[in-house]
Amino acid sequence: MTFSSLLQAVRSNPANVVIPQVWGQGRASFGGLVAALVYETMKAQVIAGRPVRSLAVTFVGPAEPGVPISFEAEVLREGKAVSQVLGRAVQKGQVVTLIQGSFGASRDSVIGVDAEPAPQVTPAEDCQELPFIPQVTPEFTRFLAMRWAIGAMPFTGKPERQMGGWVQLRGEEQPQTITEAHLLALVDAWPPAVLPHLKMPAPGSTLTWTIEFVQPLKQLSSNDWYLYRAHIEYARDGYGHVAAALWTCSGELLAISRQTVTVFA
Repeated sequence: MTFSSLLQAVRSNPANVVIPQVWGQGRASFGGLVAALVYETMKAQVIAGRPVRSLAVTFVGPAEPGVPISFEAEVLREGKAVSQVLGRAVQKGQVVTLIQGSFGASRDSVIGVDAEPAPQVTPAEDCQELPFIPQVTPEFTRFLAMRWAIGAMPFTGKPERQMGGWVQLRGEEQPQTITEAHLLALVDAWPPAVLPHLKMPAPGSTLTWTIEFVQPLKQLSSNDWYLYRAHIEYARDGYGHVAAALWTCSGELLAISRQTVTVFA
């Protein structure tokens, strides 16, 4: 199933969605996909004209591929401009992902501050792509193309603070209009930025994740490349704290991300 077909599945029947093994990430389903499915369920409960501003994601436990998941959403409060919504993914009676989201209409304001410019990097067509290798790279990477432009690849023993490059969806039957759900997958596709520090493979995953979206979202296509950059602010005792951002290929800011990651090495 493609990313878009899974989004359609949760819209049609959020109480019973099965994520196939091809979207796996070790013993879990790809976190960016699970977050996107929870978000779709939350968005359906929000008043029109209130785009998502921020999501605070906690991956409580692994969402197992091939096992039905129920996606639920609850509106906590609706103010004059902002809706606060709680979403969750439940599997085998246990919460596996929890998201608190803020959806807000635009307001007139005298404040206007432009985003800082995107980093200058090698064009996507000139960058090395992470290949999908069965039994080596995560299963879900067959659906997401990543081309390194910043820092080193995982497990190369290069202790740099920054990592990133270009990313896009692949495997879709036809070009898709990019939504916030797609941005969740594009940002979370990247491995923890601490993994290039290791000289040999070891497990790593996201524990908590906060992502903020620049609104209004521009008209974007899944055929386009998007630029991702992560910066390690601090790492010790098996945890890393990483700030990141995602831009269009023309340098327009789309999302600001912050993750606490775990690494078992």
